[in-house]
Amino acid sequence: MTKSLLIAVLAAASTATFAARPSSLVYTGAGTTDNGVEFSNYSVKCTDGQRHPLTAWDNRRKWCIGEASQEECHRKQIKAAKQACRAG
Repeated sequence: MTKSLLIAVLAAASTATFAARPSSLVYTGAGTTDNGVEFSNYSVKCTDGQRHPLTAWDNRRKWCIGEASQEECHRKQIKAAKQACRAG
């Protein structure tokens, strides 16, 4: 019983350790919605080598995962970047 519990704890810890994290963020361009609202597009590179789009709204006060998206948003850039890498 304790052996299987120890193995489960170690597996969970190793999964958290190797989860992808943001390593860089690059500006990729700007855009405007049909309503005239301006936004900026960024690409976050993760430690697993993948890239994911982020969109900044309200003069970079609101960061959303996805291209020209306002679906999954955060107030902080790093939170949005971490979430994008985790979602992978």
